[in-house]
Order: sequence, then C-alpha cells, then structure tokens
Amino acid sequence: MNNQKFGAAIIGYGGMGSWHARQLKTMDELTLCGVYDILPERNKAAEAAGIHAYASREELLSDPAVKLVTVAIPNDLHREVCIDCMKHGKNVICEKPVCLNHEELQDMIDASKEYGVIFTVHQNRRWDEDYLTIKKIYDEGTLGRVFNIESRVHGSRGIPGDWRNQKEHGGGMVLDWGVHLLDQIMMMIDKPLLSVYAQLSNVTNEAVDDGFKTILAFADDLSVQVEVGTSNFINLPRWYMQGENGTALIEDWSLNGKIVMVSDWENRDAVPVVTAAGLTKTMAPRTDETIDTFPLPEVHSDVRDFYRNVIKACNGEEEQLIRHDQVMRVMKLMEAIFRSAETQQVVTDIF
Repeated sequence: MNNQKFGAAIIGYGGMGSWHARQLKTMDELTLCGVYDILPERNKAAEAAGIHAYASREELLSDPAVKLVTVAIPNDLHREVCIDCMKHGKNVICEKPVCLNHEELQDMIDASKEYGVIFTVHQNRRWDEDYLTIKKIYDEGTLGRVFNIESRVHGSRGIPGDWRNQKEHGGGMVLDWGVHLLDQIMMMIDKPLLSVYAQLSNVTNEAVDDGFKTILAFADDLSVQVEVGTSNFINLPRWYMQGENGTALIEDWSLNGKIVMVSDWENRDAVPVVTAAGLTKTMAPRTDETIDTFPLPEVHSDVRDFYRNVIKACNGEEEQLIRHDQVMRVMKLMEAIFRSAETQQVVTDIF
C-alpha cells in the first residue's frame, strides 16, 4: 500500500468546486494543493477560505505536487480542459455530465489511454443513501419479481439562472440531473434495455429542458420511469418500486418511507369502497390482516469513498468504480432521450 498523500487540485471554484474543496480538506489521504478559477473573485474566495489559488491553469498544471485534478467548470469546456490536464500527466476527475456527446467522451477516453493516466467522472450520487436503500431492496428480492420502478426528483424554483439554462454550455435537466438518475438505474438493473420513450418540458425556459419524463423498457417486462421536474409545488415520491409481493416507497432524501408486503395471498376479499358515483371492490384496500408493513432497511455511505477509490486506482491497487463503459452507456442513453423527445417516438437503437 502506498501511504504517500496524493496532491490534488481543482479547476473551477464555483458551487461544485468549493464542495470538492471542502470534502478534500477532510481527507487524510489527500493534500489539497490549490484551486484555479478564471474569475478573480472566485480565486479570492478560495484564498479567504484558506486555500491556495494558482495564478493560471498553466501554473496549476506545472505544479509537480499535483497528481490529481478535479475539473468543475461549465459542461461545454470539460473536454478541452480535461484533455489538457491529461496531456500534462495529471489524473483527472471530471464533473458530470462528462461532456456534451459520446464523440467528445471518446476523445477524453482516448486521451487517458494515450497519456497513461486515470480519467473518471464524479458520479457521486451512487453514494446517495436513498439510492443505496432502494438498490438493496431490489438486489435482495424483497418484493419478489419487480415490474415497475419510478425514480424522480422535483423542485419548484425553475431551472437555474446561470450557464445551466443555456444550450451552448450544456444546460438542461437531462444533462444536469438526468445523468445522475439514469446512472443509478443502469447500475441497479442488470438487464438489457430494450427501448426509450421521453418527453421534455419547457415551462420556465425555452432554450433547454427544465424537466423531462422518460420510460425505459427493460427485458423481463420491467418498466422504469425517470422524471425530473422544476415546477413542482407538491413533490411526488423520490422512489416507488412495485414487485409481485409488495411495494416500497421512499418519500425523500431523508429516507421517509416504508415497505408493504402481502402476508396472506389466499384472503383476497375486501369491503367495497363507496365513491361519489358508485362503489368499487377492485380498488378497495387490502384488510390489515393480509398485509405487513416494514421499515426501510438502513444503508449508510461515505461519499469520500469515491476519492479513496480514485487514489487506489491511480496507485494500481483497485479498478476505478466509475468506469468508461458505464459513463459511455449513460451518455448514449441521454442522447436517445433527446432523440425520442425530438421525434416523439420510441427509440430502440440506444447503444
């Protein structure tokens, strides 16, 4: 085991860049050498937080102490800056989405091979505990055969007002939040993806999507709905999973939710429900003696394990967790979502 601390630096000291800096300063395995941002006021903000600010990108990349660079800048600049870092012999973590299309991603993968460095993407929401909880329920077969999964995030403030609402910079919710939710689904489900159907919304912004809904049809009759909304004043559940033997619900990131399972398959009788215009027995709820309610399983994580894995990958001790083929798969899936929304048709040529 190589116990030498890794020198790390950050290009871009905005919202995510400053988040990375705070994380790195809590880690024993890394030394934060400094940051660089093209905006002087952001460099001053870094220095005010006790972080060295390089005078230029060239100075940062010329520092032999820097072994690892995290790139946290607008999406359209990722390809150019990441390849420049790799050309200087630096291992690179790129913020998501890694770039604007799969051709740019291939250029970045090729550069990592040419220069013999690690290149990976900060898919940090693989460590979200709501995701890990629903994945545990799925992996352990708690609900029996799962036939429907719904994953969504909702907000009510519209699309952000910075570069994220501009198409030329890679804005929009598919690239901003969709990349996370789609990555989670593709990591959880080990089945062929057969088709994609998607709709984009433009409630608050015409230039880019401020939300989307997509239906992913997997083999074995598994349907997955992924949804992002920014004009929702009442949020729907973060996760909703249906299996033959029960249903799991996760309301929010605070892990409010439950699992409801059938306890008595033989007792199917129910008291009819009276509605305003009639009655229904089909939609009447099961009686209490035929179901059991369970709390969600506890799953804990440490997002800094992402960086720990990158260090070990750089030292040749582990395979990087966020692999090139996984990132490429999600990029092509997002492209299929855009094609489906544009043509208003189901897309089957995904990968």
